[in-house]
Amino acid sequence: MERLRALVYGAVLLLLIGWLLHVGKDVLVPAVLGAVIVYVIVGLAQVLERVPGVGPHLPRRVRYVFSVLLIGFAFFMLAYLVMANMERAIALAPQYQASLLAAIQRVAVQFGIETEPTWTTLRHDLFARIDLQRLLGSTLLSATAILTTFLVVFVYATFLLVEHRAFEGKRARLSEDPTRVARIRAVIVALNARIGSYLALKTLVSALLGLVSWAIMALYGLEFALLWAVLIAFLNFVPYIGSVLGVLLAVLMAVVQFEEPGVVLSLAAALAAAQFVIGNFLDPYLMGRSLNLSGFTILLSLAVWFELWGVPGAFLAVPITAVVVIVLSEFPGTRPLAVLLSKDGRL
Repeated sequence: MERLRALVYGAVLLLLIGWLLHVGKDVLVPAVLGAVIVYVIVGLAQVLERVPGVGPHLPRRVRYVFSVLLIGFAFFMLAYLVMANMERAIALAPQYQASLLAAIQRVAVQFGIETEPTWTTLRHDLFARIDLQRLLGSTLLSATAILTTFLVVFVYATFLLVEHRAFEGKRARLSEDPTRVARIRAVIVALNARIGSYLALKTLVSALLGLVSWAIMALYGLEFALLWAVLIAFLNFVPYIGSVLGVLLAVLMAVVQFEEPGVVLSLAAALAAAQFVIGNFLDPYLMGRSLNLSGFTILLSLAVWFELWGVPGAFLAVPITAVVVIVLSEFPGTRPLAVLLSKDGRL
């Protein structure tokens, strides 16, 4: 009876936590993203410290400033890449319009449609089903929301980075019991080691995948190859679904640009092969070793966090789940659940 009562209380608590996470996502998502950025900054500073010769002699403040400048430069280059390709896309829009119309007409012929579509008929059929004013309004609101989120994330990251130096002292004063303090320190060290290893290895694999994809797309002469390669690298942080979306975006661009179906199919096959080799051999091995999460756990966490927090939840699903598993493993009552969620049962 006691076990059943504990199970019911646990289920109710889990539902309450899920509801709070969903309701408070506008506040929690920027805070978690800010923490991730701080984590990356601290990790880069630690890497700089290990650079032979120069690293150990660099002051801590200089290493942090360099890490912040490096991340800021990366975001600036990403924004510049998007803006530069946007201008080129506008310039090439008439050419893409003709290619896309030709592709639609070829499909119409294949399916035996008597009247070949034209832009006039397509616009009439499309706009008859879409409220353009509402679409433009929602697009403007989405862009404003993204900009606001970036600003809030920057504020959170700034305050967390400023308070990072005082965290060690706070941790030592969490309890008057030295044994409990040592246990908390051990848990935090384990969290830092696993999450740091995951972020480093995932970034390495994503950069490699982006480089290989860029080489393939540049070989085919695909427009905006660098932009698609960056998107493929970013989407690789989303387990399973991200790799499919990355290839799909590049293939859609190929459909618009190239008139021959054989070129589109061969490009899709080459990109899919790169995703298969890196995603099914290198990525799962490294990620599984770094976080010790089972494939089912990763897939389930992706579905849960995407439902709770949307797209940001998909990017944060694996690190958050790893934190949850490590915390669960520290309590006797929840340790069996942590064992089930792990890859090999060793925590």
